[in-house]
Amino acid sequence: MKYRIDLHCHSRFSADGVSEPEEMVRAAKERGLHGFAITDHNTCACVDYFISIGLMREDGHPVDGFLIIPGQEITTSAGHLIALGVRLPDLKGIEPAEAMGLIHSSGGLAVPPHPYDNFRAGIRESVLDGLALEAIEVFNAAVTFKRANRRAYDYATKRDLAMTAGSDAHHVEAIGTACTLLEMHELTTKATLASIRHGAAGLEQRYMSRTMALRKTWNNVFRLRSRVKRHSPHPHP
Repeated sequence: MKYRIDLHCHSRFSADGVSEPEEMVRAAKERGLHGFAITDHNTCACVDYFISIGLMREDGHPVDGFLIIPGQEITTSAGHLIALGVRLPDLKGIEPAEAMGLIHSSGGLAVPPHPYDNFRAGIRESVLDGLALEAIEVFNAAVTFKRANRRAYDYATKRDLAMTAGSDAHHVEAIGTACTLLEMHELTTKATLASIRHGAAGLEQRYMSRTMALRKTWNNVFRLRSRVKRHSPHPHP
């Protein structure tokens, strides 16, 4: 059976995310997804939350026919790297090769997202060349310029890497904009990772609408402003 999985989603547990976890599941089901990967920036707190409210199982099996895959979008020293199928601590600033080693040793899959989007911390090709990659995100619905996706596809083809697609949703309206089609005998995290490595049955490639993209940009601006306020020195009386 073919399953539609969005392999790149963020919740309110990401610094620039606004989606409530429960709303993410509802929206994904309404759009015909069979599951999604929760890939918040530098945290697996939403994974713990999903488990605590019974929407996700620790054994990697679905709940009521819907699968949530644990993950994290790690801000490495050279750019973003998605860890799929694992729960990891905050590894911000880690070297990409070291992050990949931790992901693989934990049984997960490392996937560089939006690698040619230089405005969104994509890992540069010179770094990718030195990594033992199995898969790469070749379609990201929120890339700054569409040519970034085309270059990622060309790179995956050149290296014979497995390909993924994801919405990079930071709000529920964007979930499922893009997703990966996987042929599997069962809907589990283990089967999902194996199917990605084997090769996707297809990629659903749609870009975010202008409204969605503007909302994502606004979330980033709000995050940066909040960070500046937190770190600004207090005025002297």
